[in-house]
Amino acid sequence: MFTLVGVGLGDEKDITVKGLEAVKAADVVFLEAYTSYLINSSADKLTEYYGKPVTIADRDAVESGSVLDDAKDKSVVLLVVGDVFGATTHSDLIVRCHEASIKSVVIHNASIINAVGCCGLQLYRFGQVLSLCFWTETWRPDSYYDRLLTNRKTGVHTLLLLDIKVKEQSDENLARGRKIYEPPRYMSIAQAIDQLQQVEETRKGGAINDDTVYIGMARIGSATQQVVAGTRKELEAIDFGEPLHSLIVAGDIHECEAEHVRLFAINNDSIKTLSLIHI
Repeated sequence: MFTLVGVGLGDEKDITVKGLEAVKAADVVFLEAYTSYLINSSADKLTEYYGKPVTIADRDAVESGSVLDDAKDKSVVLLVVGDVFGATTHSDLIVRCHEASIKSVVIHNASIINAVGCCGLQLYRFGQVLSLCFWTETWRPDSYYDRLLTNRKTGVHTLLLLDIKVKEQSDENLARGRKIYEPPRYMSIAQAIDQLQQVEETRKGGAINDDTVYIGMARIGSATQQVVAGTRKELEAIDFGEPLHSLIVAGDIHECEAEHVRLFAINNDSIKTLSLIHI
């Protein structure tokens, strides 16, 4: 049997009772360390708290499906930060289980997709969720811009998921087949805003401007979570600290939302213009 268990956003204590029961009953327990990571925890801390050895499953182990190798004869649990379907990779594992006649079970938890409601914006007023990737000298994807523009034109909010690079190889090491990995990198709110600005200057569609309101969110779900609302220039001056970071581009903010969002505003004068924002 293969069980996907969401462990939430903060630390080892965010797991659900049902999830913890699955871990304690498992023969093999992995922690997926490819698509995200627990802000205030580690495999060692999970091992101590759950009373069960927890092994790191890197990108190769997850994408190759090797985490399923023992699932036909044993009970295997894969712990996933946030909710189990926050990444398409995990959907693929469920499909592989079906193809291999392996029983699969899913135990959900909170994810950044619903936890962003803590900023005051109502979840049902969000549009398409977008991802921003680190650029390279030869690869500068901006296809997300069209969807951002669509969200903005319809007045809905846009959650931007910022890139994570863990156990990545340089082009040279990849070409030479050397198992040498780059240090982990986590896109910051400042980097995301800068990339959006560069794309806007190139595409000139009017998706963002100097009055656009952003909400920067750092380490959501942890004791040190940080939420700040303001314009581009206002947020550029904020030190959001350690990862993980997310960014929201606000659409039309309803009066019911504005009162809550103001709790995180740098400048109340900026927030007064939030109730109706059009491009």
